[in-house]
Amino acid sequence: MCTLLLAYQAHPQYRLVIAANRDEYYRRPTAAAQFWKDAPHIYAGRDLVHGGTWLGVTTTGRIAALTNYRDPSDLHRHGPSRGRLVSGFLEEDAAAEAYVASLRASGVAYGGYNLLLCDGEDLLCYSNKSDQTIRIEPGIHGLSNHLLDTPWPKVRCGKDGLARILAGKSVVPEDLFALLADDTHPSDAELPDTGVGIDLERLLSPVFIKSAEYGTRCSTVLLVDHEGKATFIERSFEGGAVQEKQAEFSW
Repeated sequence: MCTLLLAYQAHPQYRLVIAANRDEYYRRPTAAAQFWKDAPHIYAGRDLVHGGTWLGVTTTGRIAALTNYRDPSDLHRHGPSRGRLVSGFLEEDAAAEAYVASLRASGVAYGGYNLLLCDGEDLLCYSNKSDQTIRIEPGIHGLSNHLLDTPWPKVRCGKDGLARILAGKSVVPEDLFALLADDTHPSDAELPDTGVGIDLERLLSPVFIKSAEYGTRCSTVLLVDHEGKATFIERSFEGGAVQEKQAEFSW
């Protein structure tokens, strides 16, 4: 997951709104969102290389999502699969803060990441780069490949777009998917310098990424209303075709 926009307690109908894009190499085998046979309470897409996921929910109200932290000097970026951090939380019933504490205590050296966790009560964001846990405040937030609310162009534009959508009387999933489909390239002057070179900074700068080998593989919308009803919609883009999966839960 490389762009994640969320609104928490910022709309009269929805307690939580998430709109997110997963960016990955096209050649990496992936399963679309579904209930997992080995963990039937989990609904998520799946990385078929290491078995983890980038964003998922459970029938008991747990939510987790991950973005990688872009740092080419990170010696651990090719270490254990960070997607297992998401599936690990979804498989367990530990509170979000306890799960973060267990990650710190484990001593496992993962590449840089940001982990968004909701246990049904608390909504937290933890980054192993800052080693800080942030309790998400009501409002609109954005997360890409740096820390929460770092004002990269795609985060700024995404948050502004989400605010416009939430200003309406109703939240229409199609509007959120349109926001996630924005492939506009910002100017070079706006780009961050993360150490990967200007050509790669340009390629990675839009909300929706397109290139010969790497790009946005799926877009996900998650809506959770104040009564505990959740709607999860995923659109995956494989070989020029669009596949849509949808599930509803009552928590």
